[in-house]
Amino acid sequence: MKIKNHIPNFITLLNLFCGCLAIVAAFKFDLIIASYLVFAGAFFDYIDGTAARILKAKSDMGKELDSLADVVTFGVVPSIIVYQLLIKNITGSVFFSDYNFLIYFPFIIALFSAIRLAKFNIDNRQTISFLGIPTPANAIFWASAPIIIYYNEHLTPSTFTFFHSFLSDVFQNPYILLIMSLILSLLLIIEIPLFSLKFTNFKWKNNSIRYLFLAASIILILLINVAALPIIIILYIVFSIIHQYFL
Repeated sequence: MKIKNHIPNFITLLNLFCGCLAIVAAFKFDLIIASYLVFAGAFFDYIDGTAARILKAKSDMGKELDSLADVVTFGVVPSIIVYQLLIKNITGSVFFSDYNFLIYFPFIIALFSAIRLAKFNIDNRQTISFLGIPTPANAIFWASAPIIIYYNEHLTPSTFTFFHSFLSDVFQNPYILLIMSLILSLLLIIEIPLFSLKFTNFKWKNNSIRYLFLAASIILILLINVAALPIIIILYIVFSIIHQYFL
């Protein structure tokens, strides 16, 4: 087999390697490092498919390997990040002392991510769009949490630090963490039609929703930097629903 046929799989393995390192970092409570490794994994996850198309090296093995890597980087790692955030913020809570088994609830993210990825592999309807939130998008939402908390503690007060402060409080509230874990996990498998960010061409007519979403995302990042990430994921869902049912 030609060497070029192995390149996409090698990139996929880099995604998996990022996930493995992120697990180590997260259990050592180096959540910032774990988050950056999730972002790196998302980058490799995006370009492995692109490489496969350019090199004409698509394969059934590559498809399965991609899902195996994704369940680690975008399923297990976010679960551990939320678990660690929960552990850190339940000190003194009578509720969690009575129901301490709830500290393991965030691992529902890993379970539903696995279901979502398994469905994706056998669902021919998701070739140019998605049904349910893609696991990388869900992972980016959660990976942004430790960085937002850090930024909120170290940023010089400005007009836009309100967003960092608000989101920091949200991500440090154990009850909200449990609720969001459930909601986002369900959104992984509920068949909400969501557009893909992969371009088959660059015409406005075929990609207007993508261009509008990317423009809104860039503006948000320029204004509020990392605090934009969870907002962008929410916007992605909103834009998709508007595009599907109203345009």
